[in-house]
Amino acid sequence: MLSGIISAWFVTFYLPTQNDIDAFGATKFIQPGLVIGGFLTILGLITALSRVFDAVTDPLIASLSDRSKNKRGRRIPFMQVAAIPLAVVTVLLFCAPVDAISGWNVAWISVFVVLFYLFMTMYCTPYNALISEFGKTQEDRMYISTAISLTFFAGTMLAYTPFVFAGVLRGAGASFSWSYRICFIVLAVIAGICMLIPTFFLKEKDFVDTTPSNANMLKSLGATFKNKDFRAFVFSDIMYWVGLTLFQTGLPFFVKVSMGLDESFTMYFLGGMTILSACFYPTVAKLVRKFGKKKLIIAGFLGLAVAYVIATLIGILGTAENGTGSIPGIVFGLLICVIAAFPMALLGIIPQAVVADVAEAEGIVTGENREGMFFAARTFAMKFGQSLAMLVFTSLAIIGTTQDLTSNDLTASVPGMTIVGAVAVAFCVLGAVILVFYNEKKVMKTLAQKEEQLSAPEAKEEVSE
Repeated sequence: MLSGIISAWFVTFYLPTQNDIDAFGATKFIQPGLVIGGFLTILGLITALSRVFDAVTDPLIASLSDRSKNKRGRRIPFMQVAAIPLAVVTVLLFCAPVDAISGWNVAWISVFVVLFYLFMTMYCTPYNALISEFGKTQEDRMYISTAISLTFFAGTMLAYTPFVFAGVLRGAGASFSWSYRICFIVLAVIAGICMLIPTFFLKEKDFVDTTPSNANMLKSLGATFKNKDFRAFVFSDIMYWVGLTLFQTGLPFFVKVSMGLDESFTMYFLGGMTILSACFYPTVAKLVRKFGKKKLIIAGFLGLAVAYVIATLIGILGTAENGTGSIPGIVFGLLICVIAAFPMALLGIIPQAVVADVAEAEGIVTGENREGMFFAARTFAMKFGQSLAMLVFTSLAIIGTTQDLTSNDLTASVPGMTIVGAVAVAFCVLGAVILVFYNEKKVMKTLAQKEEQLSAPEAKEEVSE
């Protein structure tokens, strides 16, 4: 929910459209427009710098968690400390002190966005490490990854509820800013309670028997990337995040510019694809048992590539709406959503389980438990891929256009979006090719040996009985 609030509302709240200003009295808190070098907004610069800070804290928190000797465990204490501050900071991020354009607002936003990512890392990195520590078998890890993906979808959907309730609150007399702040407060309270539940009900020490790592941050990070199977996976994962972010960022522009539809169709397409993707979740674990994780991730990459091919064809074939073709734009949109749903289910669940597998296998081979660092490295790959995708998108989508530097809006062109689609195809295919070098058989053989050792005493006990 908290992650969804930032991704869905951060830019909308601080860079309101002219319609929001005229119709609802939205406040301009910071200077709008591409005022940093003629290509970046103030909010864009703040976000970029906070992501640099975030990239540094990921391995730092992972190292501290891996090395922790807390009597309650290596992960739960971090999560318990971070939960409430994360919820509070999320709300405060939207409470800029001056109701007008002001440098104080820029300073406020800069501080609280950094704190948001710090506490998010403090909670999520140890939390993700528990996937491999609580997941004693491949089936356990797949089940946990599936549950996390489903609750991620649920939390994200709840984060979009201010679309409805903010309007209701404005109808009751709330200002534009407070109509959203009230929604964020309610969501943050729910999120804080949800985040605290596992810290009180999961008894880490009773279930997880691991030896803390003795390696410092740089040594641990270096050792993590020495694992060639993890390197193959993580470089493939970067390609996935580039391709996915190009799609998510570009969808409103594909809808509005290429398809010639109203921008509201973006929500319909995203909602439909999300629900359809969730329907495939129960089948993913069964497919993994039959085909293995590697083949299915490659299938997911190629399936996404097909969806991007259709997005590319919109600009080439044209649509009935923009007058250059006979196919209605909505047909392209529905095809993309239906085709992308199953690959999204595969790639939403399996990669997380692969990281858990590799981290567990590394611990068995080396005797050093660095699950936190493996997940931190994967998170870094995600953030690097997302940042690269944003740079690629903003560079390609505007090809053939002239930008209004005083506006927050990005003006995209049909040729630019066609090129974006083609580039997304290339990244997905490249991701599939790189993953070929991941040696799944070796990893699973190592895990199978441990599972046999764990089950052996139980087997002996049953024989004696």
